[in-house]
Amino acid sequence: MIEKTITLDSVEPVEIYGVNDVKLNVIKKYFPKLKIIARGYSIKVLGEAEDIAFFEKKLTMMVDYYHKNGLLTDTVIERLLGQTGDNLLHAKEEATGSDIIVFGNNGLVIKARTDNQRKMMQSVAKSDMLFAVGPAGTGKTYTAVALAVRALKNKEVKRIILTRPAVEAGENLGFLPGDLKEKLDPYMQPLYDALYDMIPLDKLNQYIEAKIIQIAPLAFMRGRTLDNAFVILDEAQNTTESQMKMFLTRMGANAKFIITGDMTQIDLPRHQTSGLAQAVRLLRKTEGIDIVELTTIDVIRHRLVKAIIEKYEADSIKK
Repeated sequence: MIEKTITLDSVEPVEIYGVNDVKLNVIKKYFPKLKIIARGYSIKVLGEAEDIAFFEKKLTMMVDYYHKNGLLTDTVIERLLGQTGDNLLHAKEEATGSDIIVFGNNGLVIKARTDNQRKMMQSVAKSDMLFAVGPAGTGKTYTAVALAVRALKNKEVKRIILTRPAVEAGENLGFLPGDLKEKLDPYMQPLYDALYDMIPLDKLNQYIEAKIIQIAPLAFMRGRTLDNAFVILDEAQNTTESQMKMFLTRMGANAKFIITGDMTQIDLPRHQTSGLAQAVRLLRKTEGIDIVELTTIDVIRHRLVKAIIEKYEADSIKK
């Protein structure tokens, strides 16, 4: 066993340790074989040389991430420390400009933040249809919308079409007050939220008015041929098998399709099979179609979201 002191000479300690050592405690959890003592700008580490070297490499990665992004949350720390092997290289690249998808409003830089989000970027570049499947908080919808906005800005497509099943899968909107737009907006809000980050409001309204950006329930896709468009079907786990087939066969010339969904949050009646589950099973090995399966390691919301998902997954296994 050896002892080594590492000096944080390029970052304020609180950015790495967190208030009341919250971040430091997260870090320690990933290095159970080491004794880590942090005092001011110095971190004393006791353990085997190989373990200390690995800790130092990870610490450098965290510091680099902070310098490139201006913040280092405990969620980011968990994601960086949870990556090994080939993923380690990608985690380092996360702090570079190669992951930038699009520049949003007020200087917001929207980038792929996990390995699987990077896979989504790569898949869209080489395939015309992508299924992005995974739990809540993994950035499926946000990344998909960012990729669509980038394609529009680069004039790769002429329009963006965003759709999702409204009111669970049945799209029974009649009982809601207001006109059609007022009925639909609550169900489309996550898509609007993403767009608000990426396109100035006046420009977004112009796009919507000119139907360059269209946001509509899935039922409105029937009978259409979607050419020169970047099309996103969100919450696809709540499509029926016939709805999914209808949607997938809308694909026209020069179109990109992204289908996102969470197989653990199916709201369909018990007797109906999710169209997303069937499509993933049938199309998994189809040329031109990619499937990216995100996991809890991709969760980028509050750190408790990851913990909640893992607890529910563990409970479902017990049942």
